[in-house]
Amino acid sequence: MASSISLRIEFGGGLELLFANQRSHKLTLPKFVPISNSTSLSSITSPNLNDTDTESATSDDAAIPDGFKRVDVTYLLHHLRDHLLKERPELFMDKETVRPGILVLINDTDWELEGEGEYELKSGDELVFISTLHGG
Repeated sequence: MASSISLRIEFGGGLELLFANQRSHKLTLPKFVPISNSTSLSSITSPNLNDTDTESATSDDAAIPDGFKRVDVTYLLHHLRDHLLKERPELFMDKETVRPGILVLINDTDWELEGEGEYELKSGDELVFISTLHGG
């Protein structure tokens, strides 16, 4: 069973300026992450998956270790803020979600139709973040 997933992240509408002016990123994240969404290295160490019954559990219905959850968009937002964002985190996140005025697309679909932060990420997903706010 793969213990990580690969994602493609794109920023546009000026949002890329907060991420070292880099529009496109490729990320690898663990399949299971702490329920707390902590992105510190000590807390994202992969849980011991050897305790699960691999004959009865497939990769889609594997038991989730205690204290962990499947990686979701909320965790991704924390990871982006803590590891890729270079300046002004308040322009990207407001509490546990993106700031109003940031359009989020998951595989070309508005994230509101996909469950917003609760959407469980899958390997190969593409997420696009676009700022729709322009000062004037």
